[in-house]
Amino acid sequence: MPKHASPVRALFLRLVLINGTVFVVGTLALALSPVTISSPILLTEIPVLVIGLALILVATTVLLRRSLAPLDALQSLMERVDLLRSRDRLPEDDDHDLARLITTFNAMLDRLEEQRSVRSAEVLAGQEAERRRIARELHDEIGQSLTAALLSLKRVVDRAPAALQWDLRQVQDTVRGSLDDVRQVARRLRPDVLEDLGLASALAALAAEFTEAAGVPVLRTGDPVPAGLTPQTELVLFRITQESLTNVARHADAEKVTVSLAAGPRALILTVLDDGRGGPHVEGAGIRGMRERALLVDGELTVSSPPGGGTLVTLVVPL
Repeated sequence: MPKHASPVRALFLRLVLINGTVFVVGTLALALSPVTISSPILLTEIPVLVIGLALILVATTVLLRRSLAPLDALQSLMERVDLLRSRDRLPEDDDHDLARLITTFNAMLDRLEEQRSVRSAEVLAGQEAERRRIARELHDEIGQSLTAALLSLKRVVDRAPAALQWDLRQVQDTVRGSLDDVRQVARRLRPDVLEDLGLASALAALAAEFTEAAGVPVLRTGDPVPAGLTPQTELVLFRITQESLTNVARHADAEKVTVSLAAGPRALILTVLDDGRGGPHVEGAGIRGMRERALLVDGELTVSSPPGGGTLVTLVVPL
């Protein structure tokens, strides 16, 4: 068959060849065998014809099934493919008639994954830029306004009558609490400690903030952060840890969380394990966002429930 024949032409030629070969072999077997067919057909000749027809049908079925088997694998891959998950491709066999079709389909998946990765990178970069802008406005505008209000309240408290001082101090505490909340939101939106002190300090600060807010202790284990990580890789590790802890606070009802960062010779492995509910996980916007971030650094994210209960989030980033 032509080496570069289209899938339709190659499959058509294969079917013609299979059917033609089967009928030629059947005809030769009938012609060379001592079997004779009378007219009209005798009862003793009917079993011979039935057996011959059955052999022809079985041979045709087996050969066609073998030729069309890659179509089943192609359909199965089309049903399960997910551009946010690990690369799943069909094995390519140059000797098969459908090799060009399989190669084209695999190339299409490569293009789709690349385009999605580019779009995700643009969207996430825009989100980070918007987060920095909002954090800067919270810190520079609202934060400064609340600070000025605190200073004004202090002067008012100092000059107010004793009967009003208690009420004014309550207002002062409320404004101070609002200022702390604004600063905390700004820190979550823009992790300054990540840019200034690195990933290890950022993860420590994130764990301390989570423990203070949720009341759940965080145990940090693993190896020191390897040198030479790109800013994007550090940001992905930080954001996925942050989202994992947020999911623990919202859904897990856990009593303890373990955050581990293990550096191997070829990959960096981040794990976030809690002892909460666990069970089947419905992938919402949070987990899919984590998968999109993982793809930016060619990482692989898995969310599972270990035998002991809870939820385990694992991110493997190649080095």
